[in-house]
Amino acid sequence: MTKMKPLLPSLREKKRYLAFEVISNKKIGDFSHLSEAFWSECLSYLGTSGTADAGVWLLADMWDEKTQKGLIRINHKNVHNVKTALTLMQKINRQNVIVKSLGVSGILKKAKDRYLAG
Repeated sequence: MTKMKPLLPSLREKKRYLAFEVISNKKIGDFSHLSEAFWSECLSYLGTSGTADAGVWLLADMWDEKTQKGLIRINHKNVHNVKTALTLMQKINRQNVIVKSLGVSGILKKAKDRYLAG
């Protein structure tokens, strides 16, 4: 059985990491509430095909409950669409929220150091 060749780096999907912060009166708590609200907003704004094209991935291990900051991995061509979907989020777990994007980076470590630390 022959082994399948990997994609060349120039043909791979380029990733960006979008840092965001959730502003609310009370802590939203569990990551699952955030994830559910985020996915429903992405699907309603971008649609199924648009969400798939954006390559959106909410990074659960990068969510900090204390500071309410997190990271999303996206395709480099769809950063603005996902930013818009984030700002359209108004409620998480029946609680009014404002979701603010902090910045975008092409490297996960730099995104963590610049936007999530402190």
